[in-house]
Amino acid sequence: MSAPAAEGAAVARVGVVGCGLMGAGIAEVCARAGRDVTVVETAAAAADAGLRRIAASLGRAAAAGKLSDEDRDAALARITVTADLAALADRDLVVEAVAEDEATKLDVFARLDGVVRRPDAILATNTSSLPVIRLAAATARPQQVIGLHFFNPVPVLPLVELVPSLLTGDDTTHRTRAFATGVLGKEVVHAADRAGFIVNALLIPYLLDAVRMAESGTASAADIDRGMRLGCAHPLGPLALADLIGLDTTRAIAESLYAEFREPRYAPPPLLARMVEAGRLGRKTGRGFHHYP
Repeated sequence: MSAPAAEGAAVARVGVVGCGLMGAGIAEVCARAGRDVTVVETAAAAADAGLRRIAASLGRAAAAGKLSDEDRDAALARITVTADLAALADRDLVVEAVAEDEATKLDVFARLDGVVRRPDAILATNTSSLPVIRLAAATARPQQVIGLHFFNPVPVLPLVELVPSLLTGDDTTHRTRAFATGVLGKEVVHAADRAGFIVNALLIPYLLDAVRMAESGTASAADIDRGMRLGCAHPLGPLALADLIGLDTTRAIAESLYAEFREPRYAPPPLLARMVEAGRLGRKTGRGFHHYP
């Protein structure tokens, strides 16, 4: 076995902060890979919803023949959910997966720095847009902080963006890549530490253009999505994809991109802001650009 693979295999205990869509998905794939997983979620309702989401996802995998009933049960048994951040003290790798809000993430990293005891522990962020160096600066060990950006749904989509900051150590980068590829079986792309990385820097302007098109009355949301599905063979139209991502998350990523680059194509359109303010966030609330039962 090569050195990087051995380093990846050494990550036996994983912590996840946040049990929303992304946190639950990350916890699931780590547990399915045989890792002991502790998830920290302070909101009881979110913790319960996250566990139900994980159980349902594992159940679908078993029903589809992708997982045996025994492996399903074993994966679920490897996951512990708690409200106590101190439970992450012994973790080899901790992945932050809280809301895409810089102040919230900075607070998490500052607290993790005081809680995680292992001197070689990796502190990773699942941020989809924020520069990693800003989060690393909240710790006394920026060389061990790295971006590890998964995509929703985590158990299905194979890609992970690996984003070292200017201060991330080579050992941290090698170990994290080895874990993502050798343990989780993900495909990894390396991205520079700039807002949006690779995927969102390309995707978000496309989604925002679709919002502007709907806003201007050029076409309906249904026709915009149908046009891109049937005309460009996209699996989802841009507005349906924004609904899947979450319109609040889409706006947050756009704001992060605009704050860094000040380019008009990154500015969130007024319609997007109004929909978020109205609570029409997409699939998670049952209504965005489309309706969801």
